[in-house]
Amino acid sequence: MDRQVIEYIEKQKSPQKKIIKKVRNIFLKTLPNCKEKKAWGVITFADGKFYIGAIKNRVHVGFAINGLSKEEIGLFEGGGKTMRHIKIHSLEDIDEKKLVKLIKIVEKKTICKPC
Repeated sequence: MDRQVIEYIEKQKSPQKKIIKKVRNIFLKTLPNCKEKKAWGVITFADGKFYIGAIKNRVHVGFAINGLSKEEIGLFEGGGKTMRHIKIHSLEDIDEKKLVKLIKIVEKKTICKPC
């Protein structure tokens, strides 16, 4: 694990730290060949195709959207032109099946460097 990623995780407060650890493990299981690093002040995967970032009272999990259909983009929150996100407020909010599905859709269809 990248030293900067470890430092980022360790400096987070609960529940964000626990949420990040769980979401990160889902990414690592789903995309075992993806490299993670700290960029933009958050943890990124696949050269920025995905990110995990702590916000005041939640965690955002971000996804590239270039190449997705309008219907697929509608699965995410936010109004970004190239990235959208989902919000996770607690460990109980993590729907692993849904998260894996979103990761796979974005990995397969978005126009970014693949893993």
